[in-house]
Amino acid sequence: MSSSATSIHITALDGIVNVNSLFTLAVFIGLAWNPTDPNNSLNPDPTCNPSSSVTEDLVTFHVYSFSSFLFSSLIALGLKQAIRLSRNSSFHHPFEFLVHVNKSALRVGMLVSGVGSVSGCGFLMLALVNVVQIKLGTLSCGSSHSLAAVVPLVILVPIALLIYISVVLYAFTR
Repeated sequence: MSSSATSIHITALDGIVNVNSLFTLAVFIGLAWNPTDPNNSLNPDPTCNPSSSVTEDLVTFHVYSFSSFLFSSLIALGLKQAIRLSRNSSFHHPFEFLVHVNKSALRVGMLVSGVGSVSGCGFLMLALVNVVQIKLGTLSCGSSHSLAAVVPLVILVPIALLIYISVVLYAFTR
């Protein structure tokens, strides 16, 4: 593998790890928040308060998101380490056969890492929808503030994910 190709791969993997780190921090902050605190809601109508299942889903989606980002980051870091080891394999280390990086395996690893990031973003978006319902009132209640917060979220995040998936698939085929 050429050194320019490996530096491009390392840069891409660094980007995955950096973005995942930011999102993981957001997930931790979200998990630290107590959604059952009665002072948390900005919703004046008690009939628009969410059920306990919304709170349960909030925590569940945060955990799924964290797991996905951690999975993606660990795969990306493992791939980076394998690339670095293979670039330094000229030292004829006795375990050199363990560090040969197959280009197809690298592509699949990057694809798997990308899938983890996309899954994490999807779960984080679902968690944020639940945060909005807890803070501003349920969507089924027709709260205009809830709809104004959720509609851009469920439009912009999937569009960004489609762009990200397109770029990852493009890189996968190169």
